[in-house]
Amino acid sequence: MAEPGSGDERVVYGGSVAGQDEPGQDEPGSVLLAGHDVPLGRYTTVRRLLPHRRRRMVGAWCFVDHFGPDDVSGRPGMQIAPHPHTGLQTVTWLADGEILHADSLGSVQPIVPGQLNLMTSGHGIAHSEQSPPDHPPVMHGLQLWVALPEEARHGPPRFEHHAALPVLREGGASVTVVVGEVDGQRSPARVHSPLLGAEVRFGRAGGLVVPVEPGFETAALVMRGSARIAGSTLEPGALLYLGRGRPGIEVEAAAGARVFLLGGEPFAEPLVMWWNFVGRTHEEIVRARADWAAGAARFGTVTACEEEPLPAPAMPTVRLKARDRHGGSA
Repeated sequence: MAEPGSGDERVVYGGSVAGQDEPGQDEPGSVLLAGHDVPLGRYTTVRRLLPHRRRRMVGAWCFVDHFGPDDVSGRPGMQIAPHPHTGLQTVTWLADGEILHADSLGSVQPIVPGQLNLMTSGHGIAHSEQSPPDHPPVMHGLQLWVALPEEARHGPPRFEHHAALPVLREGGASVTVVVGEVDGQRSPARVHSPLLGAEVRFGRAGGLVVPVEPGFETAALVMRGSARIAGSTLEPGALLYLGRGRPGIEVEAAAGARVFLLGGEPFAEPLVMWWNFVGRTHEEIVRARADWAAGAARFGTVTACEEEPLPAPAMPTVRLKARDRHGGSA
């Protein structure tokens, strides 16, 4: 990592950097993707940042929800009953609060800030996510999905919890390597494509450059405060897509700011994403839905949760199309 230089003073407005809507392989640019609110369960609303109509993926990252900070004192907090997943990994990262994960492998794992829950669905898994009865008064975090490549998506499910992750420090900033590698420090999380996920926290005002692989697509979101990232000012509620070709991401912020960086090798396989399933064809999604509705062994049972499993919504009346990372049909 290094201190930032003078930075690129371009201004993001109207959804993209003036004069450049779609960055090229070796011509870094920025596209601002505004999130939208989505109810999640009975008590939680999230800001969905990805997929977006202008950018469906960043590397293999195919889904990003930012929730909170919410005052959940005297309230149930997050209460999401058992539900299925296929073809993806879920990454849960908290800034505040506590969530209890339970899955059909028999895993029961509380997660608190600074720790990582990584669930790999493979061909099928089910899990629940619930705030415990004695949860802290504030809930704030991210849930992200990683699309599994063809060679990994039909495999068996698994769950990992990592209580300790590599942390790099520079000046008043710290960088936690959640997934992948930063400056020689590698996360123990097992992923199936070249990927980066890192949180930058500012104990005092300052800046740094977080090195990234130049071939990666990259993006950034602000969890708390505001930050100037690659020359653009960013606040919570949007994802800043930074394109490819950057050897590092410049981040400057005031004390207390929290920034999450995403990156990865461009994902070449078109995807069909519907409800909690990531597949390749309409027929695959139909089959997964039918298996969940029938209680098939493929997804197992979340025995540690007393809530009834979530029913799958009705399939759309039109055929689901596979789309590439830009949002175009395959």
